[in-house]
Amino acid sequence: MENADVLGPSTAPLTWHDFLERMRQPSASDFVKAIKSFIVSFSNNAPDPEKDSAAVQQFLANMEAAFRAHSLWAGCSEEELESAGEGLEKYVMTKLFPRVFASIPDDVKLDEQLFEKMALIQQFIHPENLDIKPLFQNETSWLLAQKELQKINMHKAPRDKLACILNCCKVINNILLKASIASNENPPGADEFLPVLIYVTIKANPPQLHSNLLYIQRYRCQSRLVAETAYFFTNMLSAESFISNIDANSLSMDEAEFEKNMESARALLSGLSGDLDALSHPSNQSGGHVPKAEPMEPKRHALNSMKNPSMEDLLLQSSEQKSRNEELYAKDQLPITKAPSVSDLENQGATMLLKEDQVSQVFRDFPYLYAHVGDLTINDVEDLLNNYKQLVFKYVCLSKGLGVTTPPQIQNTSETMKKSEGTIEVDMNNDSHEDAGPTDDGLAGASLFEAENSQSKLPEDDGVAQSAGHEISQ
Repeated sequence: MENADVLGPSTAPLTWHDFLERMRQPSASDFVKAIKSFIVSFSNNAPDPEKDSAAVQQFLANMEAAFRAHSLWAGCSEEELESAGEGLEKYVMTKLFPRVFASIPDDVKLDEQLFEKMALIQQFIHPENLDIKPLFQNETSWLLAQKELQKINMHKAPRDKLACILNCCKVINNILLKASIASNENPPGADEFLPVLIYVTIKANPPQLHSNLLYIQRYRCQSRLVAETAYFFTNMLSAESFISNIDANSLSMDEAEFEKNMESARALLSGLSGDLDALSHPSNQSGGHVPKAEPMEPKRHALNSMKNPSMEDLLLQSSEQKSRNEELYAKDQLPITKAPSVSDLENQGATMLLKEDQVSQVFRDFPYLYAHVGDLTINDVEDLLNNYKQLVFKYVCLSKGLGVTTPPQIQNTSETMKKSEGTIEVDMNNDSHEDAGPTDDGLAGASLFEAENSQSKLPEDDGVAQSAGHEISQ
């Protein structure tokens, strides 16, 4: 049976290190061969979720039974045997991940539909729409829960993905409990918890949520999906079902109002809203010609499409954008007598932010803003570096255009990042083995597991809920 600490920070390192060390023992050679044989034969079959799930579950159960009867685990405690099972599941599923995750077109389609629906609904939903009592409303603290859920695609093992869901749920639970204690109310139950989880999930909108939940259901060892873990996971399944079928009645809205909000959200996300059009074409204020707006892709897609942009790419983009702007506004642009400085623009923007009703919502598309050092992994480095390049380049271009000297700290940091970029890329390449296919080890016997040694040194995110809860209570 699973105890409360199975997904905690103390068990994660033990699970992985212990498993790898035992598999390197000469007496474990039969186990290594069996694992490698299963991965190869499984990968050669066409995807079939039901058969695949049954095959994996059966293999894991058989191997764990063999572990218990082997001399390597003679005299071991139940915790150490659990550790071996956890390590086996993580290794096997990391290797099989490209083959089994979102392997069916129907699952991929449902992922896209769910993601699009949440992207629309999050533009206008409020806690009141889900009947969340004012007592339990705390959107600033809910951002911590959103951050935990958004980590789900950073992992490949079912246990690690499940830990992200549990961390999210525990953060919510801690927030609700703290609110109830402060108000001398009864402890919150499912009626208070589930609406908040639904709201947090919509706001977080993690990509491929449907496939992630199916992946956990199919490949997480069933004997460990029990107790508190099963309770929170079941709530997440309920949240997904609710969101998939959400309509006007679900949000206590009039049908006409719901449809109007959905249409406005579609217009906003496609770049066709009236507000964005007015901001993009100021000549409209004076009755000038208004060019037809073109659909805009979300900024996050533009960043992701530039895997590793060079300075030439950035300059080319800037030049092309400048040409388009000149063509659109050459006849309509009002004369500017004095250009504000970058500092003036920053102060003006800060003043506008202070007037926002919900400042946190302005930054919801920038998850790293709320991250702590311990939350980041090596996989975040490339994304952060590319985002930093974009930020510095845009800031320098803005400064040049306004005739303002670039601050020295920006220049110094840019040089440092440029010098260290090569080192960072090398480090990431050294850790890319986790993405390797199931048959690329090229190794025999216990050495099959040596490629995983560096992975075991990476920081684990499983115990974030405890630190997050502590942070909230302070």
